[in-house]
Amino acid sequence: MFNVASSTNRRLCKYFTSGPAFCSLIEASVIHSSSRSQSPIFATFDHYKTTQDKTLTHNEPTGFYFPKPEISLYEKYDFFIEKYRFSCSSFDSEHLHLEIIKKGLVNHLFLCNTLINVYVRNADLVSANKVFDEMPDKNLVTWACLISGYTQNEMPYDACASFGRMVSSGFIPNHYAIGSSLRACQSLGVDGLRHGMQIHGFISKTPHTFDVVVCNVLISMYGSCGGSEGTNYARLVFDRIDNKNSISWNSIISVYSQRGDAGSAFGLFSSMQKEGMRFSFKPTEYTFGSLIAAVSTATSSCFDNGQLLLEQMLAKIEKSGFLEDLYVGSALVSGFAKFGLVDTANKIFQHMGARNAVSMNGLIVGLVKLKRGEEAVEVFMKMRNLVKINSDSFVALLSAFAEFSCLEDGKRRGKEVHANLMRTGIIDSKITIGNSLINVYAKCGAIEDACSFFKLMSFKDSVSWSSMISGLDQNDRFEDALLSFCAMKRTGLMPSNFTLISALSSCGSLGWIWMGEQIHCEGIKLGLDLDVSVSNSLLAVYADTGCITECRKVFSLMPQYDQVSWNTIIGAFSDSESSTIEAVEYFKEMIQVGWILNSITFINILAAAASLSHFGLAHQVHALVLKYRLMDDSAIENALLSCYGKVGAMNDCENIFSRMLERRDDVSWNSMISGYIHNELLSKAMEIVWLMLHNGQRLDRFTFATVLSACASVATLERGMEVHSCAIRACLEYDVVIGSALVDMYAKCGRIDYASRFFMLMPVRNVYSWNTMISGYARHGHGNKALELFSQMKLEGQAPDNVTFIGVLSACSHVGLVNQAFDHLESMTKMYGLTPRIEHFSCVVDLLGRAGEFGKMEDFVNRMPISPNVLIWRTVLGACGRANGRMADLGRRAAQMLLELEPQNAVNYVLLANMYASGEKWEDVAEARCALKEAAAKKEAGCSWVTMKDGIHVFIAGDKSHPDTEAIYGKLKELHKKMKDAGYMPQIRYALYDLELENKEELLSYHSERLAVAFVLIRTSELPIRIMKNLRVCGDCHSAFKYISEIVGRQIILRDSNRFHHFMDGKCSCNDYW
Repeated sequence: MFNVASSTNRRLCKYFTSGPAFCSLIEASVIHSSSRSQSPIFATFDHYKTTQDKTLTHNEPTGFYFPKPEISLYEKYDFFIEKYRFSCSSFDSEHLHLEIIKKGLVNHLFLCNTLINVYVRNADLVSANKVFDEMPDKNLVTWACLISGYTQNEMPYDACASFGRMVSSGFIPNHYAIGSSLRACQSLGVDGLRHGMQIHGFISKTPHTFDVVVCNVLISMYGSCGGSEGTNYARLVFDRIDNKNSISWNSIISVYSQRGDAGSAFGLFSSMQKEGMRFSFKPTEYTFGSLIAAVSTATSSCFDNGQLLLEQMLAKIEKSGFLEDLYVGSALVSGFAKFGLVDTANKIFQHMGARNAVSMNGLIVGLVKLKRGEEAVEVFMKMRNLVKINSDSFVALLSAFAEFSCLEDGKRRGKEVHANLMRTGIIDSKITIGNSLINVYAKCGAIEDACSFFKLMSFKDSVSWSSMISGLDQNDRFEDALLSFCAMKRTGLMPSNFTLISALSSCGSLGWIWMGEQIHCEGIKLGLDLDVSVSNSLLAVYADTGCITECRKVFSLMPQYDQVSWNTIIGAFSDSESSTIEAVEYFKEMIQVGWILNSITFINILAAAASLSHFGLAHQVHALVLKYRLMDDSAIENALLSCYGKVGAMNDCENIFSRMLERRDDVSWNSMISGYIHNELLSKAMEIVWLMLHNGQRLDRFTFATVLSACASVATLERGMEVHSCAIRACLEYDVVIGSALVDMYAKCGRIDYASRFFMLMPVRNVYSWNTMISGYARHGHGNKALELFSQMKLEGQAPDNVTFIGVLSACSHVGLVNQAFDHLESMTKMYGLTPRIEHFSCVVDLLGRAGEFGKMEDFVNRMPISPNVLIWRTVLGACGRANGRMADLGRRAAQMLLELEPQNAVNYVLLANMYASGEKWEDVAEARCALKEAAAKKEAGCSWVTMKDGIHVFIAGDKSHPDTEAIYGKLKELHKKMKDAGYMPQIRYALYDLELENKEELLSYHSERLAVAFVLIRTSELPIRIMKNLRVCGDCHSAFKYISEIVGRQIILRDSNRFHHFMDGKCSCNDYW
């Protein structure tokens, strides 16, 4: 009889081979064998299953014969199990439930457990839970079914809660309940660690603590939930397993793989191989898959080491025969693609016995990473009918469109896929696809399409918002990005580190430090400020807004640094004039702690060396570049060119530039041009320009603007006009940047008429264009025109800025419009919300001084809202020098402040001496000159120069070194006599030495500007005379030039350090108000 029962139990085994069904089988066995009186029924059950309504069957082992019985309870029991054991239909689950009720089997524990299982398979956890609650009796299997159902249907919190209720009810969980609960914790990630540790604590009090199956699940749970702490717990559990199997080794290797710790993963693999030789188990496909993933996600191994490990793994896998395994092959494809070895990945992909979406996606992602978007799409199109496409496939495909060589094509293809996804309805069920669409539209420049789709999304998660904010930031929609960030917070969704990074980037671009500080506080509240990427973004936003102190503080509080952190802090201090030396200190510290320097590091430190004009540092950094073998990096070469140019080492620049050859780009050419201009080698800069044109190199707007600025700075009109002609040939004449530079060049070279004419022809003007023209009019003494242009600027809707008002106030100063100047100064704050700067106050002080309003000037300086600096005091002292000694007390006060602030500046001593000379206080003049010598301050020699066909001719006062000296001085005597005859009276108060009258007149007669005009007059020409002077023209020369212009009948254009003077027919454009 026992044999018959055992046969029945064995037959039930084939119905339930795993999970709760297996537990139900054990339960049934116990029930069936609990009463010997039921043994005939079991024999009948066995007989019924084998004969299927045939005649009597002889039971050979016992010799008994049994008649055919009526259908019993257990036959109905078996019928239900047979029919519904694999059902996944909601109809079948409801039908089974109804049948159980109809047959009066609602109190049968085994059938109710089966019914819960069927509901679980149909994901109907509501009905399953209802059956569970209505059951009068429950056993281990009941609880295991329910917990497993919650876990399988992604309801981990309910699974953990059910496990707790089970323990509270007095049940000791079996393997299956424990495993399901731990997997639920695993799916919760970090949030599941607490629940998992509680379950582990319970297990430790039971015999399961040494069970290898349970321990394996614990290892996986800790690896997924606990970060570095979880990894330590996982290793502790692993080390305590006495009889490790291959699953144990695979689980712990997988834990280290998830952490990106390839070293530990491979160390365990080596131990596994040794252990396997003793216990006869070998690495499986899961072992190799985890090792490949470890290499692919490794954070500490360098690129070359990762490649080498992958190649070694490939050889071992080929030897082990797992290359055609789908899981291993997919991992290899993804691994090689991650390292950019897409050709190797493609070969493995082509030789795989079977391919799936995972392997295809890995190859596509690798191609996208290398910006080979078209090839990625081609792979998808070939494989779309050969593998089962999943949502990740569409995500990978959409990312490929953003890497098309032509983004317009990528946008078009993206819209086509978008339309197909809409038709199939996939887009509504998979939010990851919707998020990818936002990304592809944003990266293809179709930000409006991204915004439209985002608004139509029925459900948005934090990734959706982050993608939208990032897209707006990438498309320079910074304010919209920050508005979206605020809108996201109002929805209650928590921003991620990626959200904060994009929002902080927008703050930095807008210069909104107040918003950046708010986001910083938000990051602290969420604990995201400890994320190294967020900290790096905080460093960047504080650096961009000039908050160096906050930048330093953030860096000091960072728990860990990466290469970006060091590069950002070095770059921040390199850009800060007051803290550049700290950039060098951080650079030294970065080397000392062992970080590898990259191109960004070198570019930043070279910027610091250039800012410090530190040739020694530049040379040391150059040596490090050679040591790191980065000399073929064009970005570093360009940085070296720029640095050497700024420290005056043009020979080194030329050496680097000559070896670049094929690597020269626009930045290289522009760096050479800027270097020559910075070192006042304009002719060589122009040679580079001609060489660029000769080599077919297209000059960009920066090149033109740089050269035009150089021409303007030394007032070389002819060179400027040559550059203008090049701009015309390049079809860039009406570019707003180049056009503004042309207006500036013509204005500073004395051709205000050309500047005005070109300004009026500009199709587009920006605030810089208007500012340049207004300042040009003011500098040429056309103050009224400058103010008229300012009115026109406002009428055309262009908002003025601080620079605009400097030009406006300067125009008022040059024509003596005191009241209008104060009106404009007041309108800055009231109408335009601009805060006046020290330069604006300096213009007003200069205006009052020129107007002779010395009392108002002194009162204005005393009432200024900001402390006067050297600019203000120098303006005051210069004004006192025109008061003929009447304002000596105020001048001495100004001089005292200047000499305290700038004791080594010779200009301050000269202005003081000029003030005393204007009042004929020669002893005080001598005292000022003695102070100048004692201070060892170097006085800039006054000089004038003219540009002729044969070059630039430079003159200093009393100079007799010029080849045409005799003719020049002869011409001066001739002019002097004619001026005397015309009524000229030398203004000897401008002779700053206590000499005899005749000597003073002679001293004035040989000023550098007079030598220059005489030189031009000995040449045969009828063109206007253009003279440049590095200092302010003296009053006597100003008077003399009016006489000379009338005598020779030619226009004389003189540019001094302050403004232009146009002399014609005995008059000056400044109307003697200068």
